[in-house]
This record gives sequence, C-alpha cells and structure tokens, in this order.
Amino acid sequence: MALHRRMHILHLSLVMVVVVTILLGTPTPTTAQSLLPPQRALPRCLDHCGNLRIPYPFGIGDGCYLRPQFNITCNYSTQPPTAFLSASNIAITNISLYDGELQILQFTCSDCYDAQGNSTRSNIPELWVSPPYTISETKNVFVAVGCDTYAFFIGYRGEEEYTTGCMSKCDNLGNAIDQRDTCSGVGCCQTKIPSGLKNRTVTLGSFNNYIYVRDSHRCSYAFLVQEGEFNFNSTSVRELNDTTQRPAIIDWVIGNESCDIAAKNESTFACKANSYCHYRSSGGYICRCQSGYGGNPYLPGGCQDIDECKAPNSCSMGTCINTAGNYTCKCPKGFKNDDLDKKSCIKDNGRAKLSLLLIISLGASGGFLLLLSASWIYWGMQRRKFLKLKEKYFKENGGLLLQQKIASQGGSVETTKIFRAEELEKATNNYHESRILGEGGYGIVYKGILAADNNKVVAIKKSKICVPTQKEQFVNELIVLSQINHRNVVRLLGCCLELEVPLLVYEFVAHGTLFEHIHGKKRKGSSFSLELRLKIAAETAGALAYLHSSALMQIIHRDVKTANILLDENYTAKVSDFGASRLIPLDQTQLATLVQGTFGYLDPEYFLTNQLTDKSDVFSFGVVLMELLTSKQALAFDRPEAERNLASFFVCLMKEDRLNEILDDDILNERNIETLKTVANLAKRCVRLKGEDRPTMKEVAMELEGMRITEKHAWGKAEFFSEETECLLGPVNSDAYPVDVRADCGPSTGTAIGYGSMQIQFTPYDDGR
Repeated sequence: MALHRRMHILHLSLVMVVVVTILLGTPTPTTAQSLLPPQRALPRCLDHCGNLRIPYPFGIGDGCYLRPQFNITCNYSTQPPTAFLSASNIAITNISLYDGELQILQFTCSDCYDAQGNSTRSNIPELWVSPPYTISETKNVFVAVGCDTYAFFIGYRGEEEYTTGCMSKCDNLGNAIDQRDTCSGVGCCQTKIPSGLKNRTVTLGSFNNYIYVRDSHRCSYAFLVQEGEFNFNSTSVRELNDTTQRPAIIDWVIGNESCDIAAKNESTFACKANSYCHYRSSGGYICRCQSGYGGNPYLPGGCQDIDECKAPNSCSMGTCINTAGNYTCKCPKGFKNDDLDKKSCIKDNGRAKLSLLLIISLGASGGFLLLLSASWIYWGMQRRKFLKLKEKYFKENGGLLLQQKIASQGGSVETTKIFRAEELEKATNNYHESRILGEGGYGIVYKGILAADNNKVVAIKKSKICVPTQKEQFVNELIVLSQINHRNVVRLLGCCLELEVPLLVYEFVAHGTLFEHIHGKKRKGSSFSLELRLKIAAETAGALAYLHSSALMQIIHRDVKTANILLDENYTAKVSDFGASRLIPLDQTQLATLVQGTFGYLDPEYFLTNQLTDKSDVFSFGVVLMELLTSKQALAFDRPEAERNLASFFVCLMKEDRLNEILDDDILNERNIETLKTVANLAKRCVRLKGEDRPTMKEVAMELEGMRITEKHAWGKAEFFSEETECLLGPVNSDAYPVDVRADCGPSTGTAIGYGSMQIQFTPYDDGR
C-alpha cells in the first residue's frame, strides 16, 4: 500500500514537471553580467577612447579595424577624450555589437530673425552617412520647434530620394508649452523617417520670417534625435541653440549580402565560431553569439563559452558542471537528474531498478498524455483568442455596418467584397518582400494572386500606421469608391477588416507610374511622344472631372501627382491612391480639413486656409501638366535654388517669354510649338493663386481633348499669351499668401524663388497603387 502511494506521488511529481515545463518554459539560469566574456578589441589594440569601449570590427589605428569604414579616431584634446568615425567625423557615444547600432551626437539646425523679419542667424549642419551605415528609422524621430516653422528631412536609399517633414505654428512659444507640453504641431512637431536612409540633409525655414509672431523668441530649430531623448517643455526649449548636440542612432552592418549568400564565402564571412548570422530588414547582416556563448562574434576566436556555474544558484542542489554552451547538475547521493531536465534533481528511493523504471515509464507516459492534452488546450485557447481579436477588429473597422450597406444594395459582391485575412496572406505569400510593388509614407502595396478567383492579380495596400477614423465615414467612403466605374480610375475591389488596420484591394495595373516613365527607371529607352503625353493628360483630367462632378458624391483626390497616375500596357492612365481623398456632400462646396498633400503639388490657398475645394486638385494637375511638358520633377533640391519649385519657375519663364528653355527637347519641334504653348498656358491657369480664378477639371478635360485633336491633325494655332501672365505666388504683399517671393526667375538673374507648397509627413517616391 505504501509502495502504491509512493508510486502515485512520484507519478504526480513527474506530471507537474512536464506541465510546468511546457506552459512556463524551461527556466533560464540567472547569469551575472560579469560572466560574459568581454567584447574586446584585437590583441595589442586600444579597446577604449575615454569612456567608450571600442570592440572589433571597430578599432583605433592601422590593423585594428576590419575595414576603413570602421576606423575610429580618438580626440584626446577633450575631457574625457571623444571618439569619431574617421571617414565622416561623426562623434560616437556608444557601440552596440548585438543590435548593430552606434549612438552618435548631432548638432541642432537653427534659423533666427529679428522683429522686422531680417535673418540674424542660420546654421544647417548635415549628416553624411554612407554604407555600411544607415539612419535608424525605429530609434529616431525628426523634430522641429518654433512658432513660424517648416522643416523637412531628405535622405537617400540607393539612388532614390526620400523626404519627410512637418510644420509648427503658434502665436507665442511660451503659451504653446504651457497649454500643450506635447510635440503635436503647436510650437513643436515631429515625425518618423523612412527606413534605410543615408546622407541626411535638413531644410529649415519660416513662412513669414516671424513678423506675425508675438514673441521675443524668433528662432526655428530642427534636429534628428533618438526617440525619448527630447521632451517639449520650457526647460528643453531654453536649452536649444545651434551648439546643442543631441543623441541619434545609426545602424551598421558587417556585410551587404543576405546570410545565405554571405555564408557561402568562408574567407569573407564575418561570423566566427559559436555565432550566427542575423539579417537586417534594411539590408545586410550582423553577427550574434549563440545561446550560452558571449563576447565578440567578429574576433578570430569567435564567441566564448559562458561558465554558468559561476553564477549564484546555478544548481539548487548538487554540483554544477559547465558544458559547451550549457551546464548540468550532478546530483548528490539519494537523488538523480530528472530525465526532462538535467539541471534539476529528484529523489531516488533506491528500490528495485525494474520497479523504478516501471514507475518512471508510467509517469512519463502519463506526462506525455497530459502534455498532448495541455498543448491541445493551449492552442485551442490561442485560436479562440485569435478569432475574438479578428472579430473585434472587424467590428471596430465597421464590418457590420459595411455588411448592412452591401445587403441594402442587393448584396452584390462586385460592388464591395470583404476579403478574409488568410486569403490575402496567401495571395501575397505572407506579405513576402518579393511581392512589394511600392512603398509610400502611409503604406506598402503588394502584388496579390487570388487563387480562389482564377489566379486574378490584384494590388493590396497595407497601411503602416493606424490612423484613427470614424468607422461610419470609412465605410461610406469605401462604398462610394468601390462604385466608381471609370476606365481611368483604378477600381477598388474590396477590403479586409479583420486586422488592426484595414487592407484595401485594388485592380492591378502592370506598367508602373507616370513618374517612373518621365523621371525614373522606366524613362530610359521609352518613346514618350507629345501625342502620348496629351493622351495621358486628357485621360487623367477626365477622371478627375468625373470624381468632381459625376460620382455619387463629389470626391476630391487631394494628392494628385505623377506617382499616383498609373499606366497599363496600352499606356491608358489610371488615377490611383485615394488614401488622402475626401468626399464632400452635394450641398457643400468646400471642406475644412487638416492640410495634407505632397510638397511641390500642394495648393497654396488650401495650405493657408485649410479650406479644401475641387480647385485644389486643379492646382496639383497643373503641376502634372508642367512635368509632362518639361520632364522635370515638381520639386528637386539638386537644381539651383531659383529652379527648385517647378510651378513657380515655369510660370516665371512664361512671363519672360523663355518657355523654350524648360520644355523637353524630345517633344519640341517647329510643328508642335503652338500646341505646346497652348498646353503651357492651360497649366499656368491651373496654378493661379486664387482657386476661383482657376478653370474646373471639366473645362481642363475639354480643352485637352481639343488639343489632342490639334496635335494629331495639325489643326489651328493657339495664341501663346492670350491673356495677361501672372507669377504663380502673386505679389510680395499679397494678403492671401504673405510669403517673400521674388519675381525674378532663372539662372540669368541669380535670385531665388519661394517654395510653392509643402507636404506634411510625406515620401515623394511612393508607389501610386
């Protein structure tokens, strides 16, 4: 009887060990930091500069670093000494081998004015970061502080330029701090940056040179800073000046290849013994020590074993025995190792071995059965939790309301289809990077193949961030947009509401964006005649006219640009990307909104008044026309300052009768010069300062159709200056747009043209699907 009771107790003990191990995980022994082998430099090399430890692949002096990009210079003239990256003179305050990061110090950009609006000081330092370094998008934010401030951040990923920025307005900086004490656009604004960028440039400016700000503090500041290292309050603002240095994070990689490719070449593979390769999402790889090992994975000897036996309480009883990458416990007399855990001991009663084996077998069998039961229960709970979460998101995103509206319209699947999350995951191969069509400031667009729909190819837009929206408004917009039936508008097929941020499914347009064809990778070798450009312009104008006046509700696109005009295999234009669009009821003519758009295309009247009208799209389309005529980007900082903003430069050249200087040579000849002048004059009218003076999109579409006929059949001649020309941004003292804009244009005068518009949180090279 006693033996039976002991067998029962031992059986329960084994079962409890199994259950606890499965549900809680095997406990990790407490390991003191001192047990980790030091992350040291190469032998006979300095391993520190002041308070900074410098582990290999970084090093001070010849022979002490892996490559010249990891060369460190130590400035001993400061106290304590300061470390710099030799190639770029960047001050370093911390090196992380595990994360592949450097903490650096960056100066603050400043722009100051006196009470009369005269500049008193301007300091715009730059950060030149080149491979193997990139600016961390997860650890940094871009911040601007001031009451009359705009700032934007420019970086490069490969050959492509990416830009983001924000604006800050207030009457008095002190009041802004007292009332808000947060960096949300009143006195201070901040934004995240795109991933994988190098070579940062900051542009900082003032809308009105602080002449309307009732404050003695007339300075704007902008800086990249490590997230959490700047708090907008009275103390932090008083400390701001152009000598202030703030920490920022840059990422580094040891090699640019993927892990699979890098490991094939043993002579150059950087991960040494007892380490593994970790691929970074921004590209390239770093090395990390395997579990149970520590130290420096880049040193010739690789990572070293951690002696866990030196840690306190490594074994609750018995003697600790260190092994390679692990340890075991040798149990005292009367105890033995648990078969499931060599680091713990269980009592051994010394009974017959056969009986003991039988007891253990019974216990293990029971434990295995209980393990299967516990696993089944656990995964069942997880599945129910997952389904409840999907149901929660579906309801929060307005799924029930959308179902009701679909039912009220007869339940047509062609009107709006609600996709399941699993269906879209399968269609995109679990959102594999090879399926990415384009990436913008607000989301990533994937190519999807719907197996259940005869392998139909679609474009699936997955938002990066969750922007709070009213579910009823979202559903109404989804219903209206899905019912748009126009050959020159990308069709919205449906959505998925089971995730935190809804996914949108569009028809797939295979031939890229208009931007790519006139500026980017598709331009080389392509034939882009004037006739084809006029066709694309007329089709785009017709689509916008339809949205403005022929849809169920007036739809204002709000982000018309060449990157949002797609072309199919027949070069048919398709207006896309309605992420910023707004619907206006038929009894309204304008809508008060937060300013949104793209720098270079944004309507200055809308920018200053926050009043969105259909004429805002007209302004943006006028800039698109100018791009088609010139093959120049709407905004380019590699051009001379007077030529950076295409709209203002284009109109000023027309005023000086120098239009031929900016037209694309590929489409300019004696036969079509009058057509070009007519199109240019239409573009000029579209970008007039006041919206009421611009034509409607319907009028624009009709005129372009007439010009297509003129160009195709060589009919008629249009008067170039049929009406008085005007400069885009109006006179300097314009009440509607009080920005200092000089009237001169072009390199012959050497003077600057003001910037016409600005985007809040944008990336100009996003894909338009």
